[in-house]
Amino acid sequence: MGATHFLMKTLAHVRTEMSLHVLAYNLKRVINIIGLKALIEGIGFVSSQ
Repeated sequence: MGATHFLMKTLAHVRTEMSLHVLAYNLKRVINIIGLKALIEGIGFVSSQ
C-alpha cells in the first residue's frame, strides 16, 4: 500500500490511520474497475443544480 510506517503513536490512532489507508486503497480499486462516473451514480450522489 505504500505505507512503511504509521504517523500516529497510540493503537487507537494507528487503527484509524490503517482504516483510512484501506479505504483509500479500496476506493482506488473501485474507480479503476468501474470508473468514477459509475461510482458516483452507484453511490447516488446527485448535485442540486
